[in-house]
Amino acid sequence: MQSVEARRALVERLQRRAVEAPVWYRIQLAALALLGFSVLAGSLIGAFGMSVGLIVALAALKPALLAHLFKLVLIPLIFGYSVLRALWVRIEPPDGYRLAPGEAPELQAEVERIRRAAGAPPLAGIVIDTELNAAAASVPRLLGLLGHRHFLVLGLPLMQALSCEQLAAVIAHEFGHLGGGHGRFGAWIYRVRLSWFRLLQALEARQAWASGMFQRFFGWYAPYFNAYSFVLARENELAADRIAARVSGGGQALADALARTCVLDGRLHQGFFPALDQAAEQQPQPPERLYRDIGAALRHAHTDDAQWLDRALDRDLGLEDTHPPLRIRLQALKAQPMPLDEPAQSAAERLLGPLLPRLEQVFSERWRAGVQEQWTARYQQRQAQRDRIAVLAQAERSPEQELEYLLLAGNFQPGDQDQLPELQAAVARAPQLLEGHLRLGASLLDRDDPAGEAHLRRAMALEAACTGAVLERLYGFHQARGEHQAAEQVQAEFLAWQDAQRELDAHRFRLSSDDSFLPHGLSDQALASLRHALASVGNVRRAWLVRKVLGAGAQGDHYLMLVQWRGLVFSRSRALQRLVDAIELPGSFQVLDSGDRRRYASALRRQAGMPVWTRGR
Repeated sequence: MQSVEARRALVERLQRRAVEAPVWYRIQLAALALLGFSVLAGSLIGAFGMSVGLIVALAALKPALLAHLFKLVLIPLIFGYSVLRALWVRIEPPDGYRLAPGEAPELQAEVERIRRAAGAPPLAGIVIDTELNAAAASVPRLLGLLGHRHFLVLGLPLMQALSCEQLAAVIAHEFGHLGGGHGRFGAWIYRVRLSWFRLLQALEARQAWASGMFQRFFGWYAPYFNAYSFVLARENELAADRIAARVSGGGQALADALARTCVLDGRLHQGFFPALDQAAEQQPQPPERLYRDIGAALRHAHTDDAQWLDRALDRDLGLEDTHPPLRIRLQALKAQPMPLDEPAQSAAERLLGPLLPRLEQVFSERWRAGVQEQWTARYQQRQAQRDRIAVLAQAERSPEQELEYLLLAGNFQPGDQDQLPELQAAVARAPQLLEGHLRLGASLLDRDDPAGEAHLRRAMALEAACTGAVLERLYGFHQARGEHQAAEQVQAEFLAWQDAQRELDAHRFRLSSDDSFLPHGLSDQALASLRHALASVGNVRRAWLVRKVLGAGAQGDHYLMLVQWRGLVFSRSRALQRLVDAIELPGSFQVLDSGDRRRYASALRRQAGMPVWTRGR
């Protein structure tokens, strides 16, 4: 889509069409869905069919020509092979803990009971992950041409927070998406939407020229198909709600689950996780049983639950989410959210049994291992900040130091202590400091003061690297205030920024005769580490290193290393990959040899001058 406004106009037009001419809308949607498959199949059939046609024609005209023009026959075959490789994307099943047969038998029996009642197809597996969510994941076989494998994904925090009746209604809703809730056509469109986006993401990770060709097509097609099918996707959610109400004996259980999930999401992201961040500043080690703690926090009531529920009922998701707003879903279910009482026994306790503490331990240990380094660095940073505050408190401070002192002290002040007047004065005296505008802008927005936007935009002008985070913050601010036009303008800025970043990233890794290079500029320590890595690989004779000149707005350095091999190398791609795995540089980098790009390699070598590494020296 060209813009947010164009997408909104298209969706609104299609909403009217779906009501006034539902059959015609579905025909158009089906034709658009088939267009994507036609492009894939047509590319393969055309490529291989051309080769077969040439062979048949040459054999019919003069068989002797076939030997002389064999290379001509190979050209479409090579093209077809490149297309096939570009599209041969393995889409993995959802991440998480996959239940083995017979494991958590009560949960598996309950899921199977609900699946049969909902009329959904058989499952390939049940996966438990760490999200406060549930999902029906369909993994396509050969891009969906050979059907799909279906998985049910259940978040452990969700199971810890809901009763068995509420979880059953949520599971029935997810099964509604797999065919029981909105018919064969709706289920097919639901899976096609997911398949195109997952294919596009996989193609974006590829660098082959054929992948780029399809990436450009699906870069247009997938968002357009998403907008075209948005109307049906929203109806699919309501249809899945209806089947959940039928399976669970009424809509109240699902209504309670929906309301409770919205409340608990606010509780986690506005209460539990900020408190966890604060803990990183106070204790040197992360907690050992995070997911046990999350379960306890979700089960117990909170004084702000009613406030978070009111916010969820008032929230309008616009065109960014195919789920209708909570109030619309509750109205369709003809139900009101009941008081958020703590369940006497959670679904996790009842259905997982002895597996529950083991999952809490496994997920907690994985999380702990992943955050350990960052947690320790955060704790040490806070200790250093305390020391710096003590130094600044005893000194006569310049305007810059005064702002630094306020920013550091603000990290340790209680939330109800108002630092805003001093912060505004300090930023006015030192307007060139990025951190001041970021803190002041965020503080004003937290107070629902739109004046904070100017400070965040000033921070964006001072440092382009914060553009994405600033625009996301502004989008959330305008959405929360119901200022949808302003939110769409910010979203359009964000999408344009994303496009620019993608182009910068593509230029970063694209090799062109127009590329310019600079000396590598590595420190002695970084250079010594690089040489040690090159020595450990063993088959590099010499290596040259340069920095690539990037365009305006690019973040960080990009290095190019040219290597000359020592001895015979049977697989250049594997040898280059070993180097990539062994090397660490303070930025992104590429490693190449002169096998494919001799002129480019010669220019790089001339610019680099002396090698950074020569074996034996």
